[in-house]
Amino acid sequence: MNFEVGEIVKLKKQHPCGSHEWEILRVGMDFRLKCLGCGHQIMVSRKLVEKNCRGVRKPGE
Repeated sequence: MNFEVGEIVKLKKQHPCGSHEWEILRVGMDFRLKCLGCGHQIMVSRKLVEKNCRGVRKPGE
C-alpha cells in the first residue's frame, strides 16, 4: 500500500481515548501517527500499520 503524509488511516483497534483514526505525520520504515481524538503521537512499524489498516482517506473527506 502507498501511504502519504497528511492522510488519515483508520486502524482496527481503537486508542484508549476511543478514536480509530490517525493522521500520518511521517512515512518510512516506521510511521509517526497522531491520534485524531486526543493528539497523542506514536511511532509504529510499517508492517503493523499495513496489517491493521481498515481504510485510508484524505483530510476533509
